[in-house]
Parts: sequence; C-alpha cells; structure tokens
Amino acid sequence: MSVSLLFVATACGLSTLMAFAWLLQRKTGQSGWIDATWSFAIGAAGAFLSLAPIDGEGPGARQYIVAAFAVAGAARLGLHIVARSINAAEDPRYHELALEWGADFPRRLFGFLQIQAACAFLLSLAVFLAARNPIAFPALTDFVGVAILVAAIGGEAWSDATLARFRATRGPGKSVCMDGPWAWSRHPNYFFQWLSWVGFAVIAMDVTGAWPQGWFALLAPAFMYWLLTYVSVVPPLEKHMLASRGAAFRAYQAQVNVFFPGPQKRA
Repeated sequence: MSVSLLFVATACGLSTLMAFAWLLQRKTGQSGWIDATWSFAIGAAGAFLSLAPIDGEGPGARQYIVAAFAVAGAARLGLHIVARSINAAEDPRYHELALEWGADFPRRLFGFLQIQAACAFLLSLAVFLAARNPIAFPALTDFVGVAILVAAIGGEAWSDATLARFRATRGPGKSVCMDGPWAWSRHPNYFFQWLSWVGFAVIAMDVTGAWPQGWFALLAPAFMYWLLTYVSVVPPLEKHMLASRGAAFRAYQAQVNVFFPGPQKRA
C-alpha cells in the first residue's frame, strides 16, 4: 500500500465512523456517544496508520508499540465515556449547540462531526510519524515518549476516577471537586489527554536530522491545546460550571490553574 492510499483510506474510515456517531446521536438523543466514537476512531486510525504495510514493508517494534499506545489510550477514554453516558444527562456542550442551532441542529451536527473527523485525521498523522520514524530502535526519544504516554494515560485515568468518586459521594450539589489532580488543574483529564500527543511527538522526533518529517508531529499537541482550551472543551465547560456551581466555581477559578497543573494560588 502506498502512503497516499493509506491516508485516503484513513480519512474515509474516519468520515464513515463519525457519520455513524451522528446516527447514534439521532437514534438515542445522547451526544456522549459522539465523543466515545471519536475516541475509538482515533485509536483505530492510529493503529491502522502504524501497522499497515507500506510498499510491502511490514511493521517493526516501534510500529507495534506506537499502535498499542494509540489503541490503549483511545480505548480507555472511549470506554470511560460510554460508561458515563449510559445514564447521564445530555452533554452541556452539545445541549448548547442544540439550543443555538434549533431546528437545523441535525444537519449542522452532521457537518460538525465531519469536521471532527478531519481533526482526528490531522491528529492521527502524529501517530503515523511516530510509528514510521526510521531511526534505529530503540532510541532515547522512544524511552522518553513511552514514559510520557504512560504518565498521560495513567494521569487521565486517575483524573476521571477521582471525579467519578467525588460525584458518587457528593451527589449533584453545588460543590466543586478539588481532590487529587483537580487541586492542581481545573481540567486535569484534558491536560493528560493533551500530554499523550506530546508523547507521540517525542517518539516521532529525530535530533540527527535524518527524519525531519517527524518534527511536524509537534503540530498535534499544539492543535490539541488550541482545540481544548479555546474552542470545544474548556470555554463551554467553564460556562456550564459557572451557571451550575456559581460562587463555588468562581472561587475554584481563583485558586486553581485552568489547564497546566501547578500550585494553588492564594486567595
């Protein structure tokens, strides 16, 4: 398979999966399935881009390791979202879009999910660049990248588990979780999700200059940071939390960093 054919197949697959996510949302009325499908789709795309033979050359150790982390991270997050969505209320981000788009919501949602498919394709290119790095394995960047990926997947799981435990013990009141990683960042789960893309970018790097294409993988964490903090996640979630938690969340904002973990600020 040629690289161009590999990319076309990946793009078509992602587009099809997000069309399926649209059908799920229309069938169930639950937008949580969209994010779960998006996560699974990125894992599938990463594994395919890592392991598919190019011009008859099969995968090696680096390809298998990168594919394994792409699948592990996506599966963990996707299954978490599925478990959370089964009996949960509508995601506040998609609820706001439904109110904004009104009767045009189904049509505009379909286009929005195709944009998500394009974003997933751009991100999965970082996995491709990491897996296809031709330098001798293992390199120092492999060890550093794997360490970052382990920390990212583990930290995201820790953040999600801490929040789930808080919600189970405190209920739907006006309090704000400040346990564990939530005392250091207002969105630690998304910080660790972003960190995983740093891990793939590090594996893709080659400081000798023999694989200059690998440096383009840095666009993935840069793009993911912009997407999370300025577009699709932090702004609508913070708006929702201010509306639902009021003064408690304003106090939390004054104390805790929005994204990157750090010591709490003095009141």
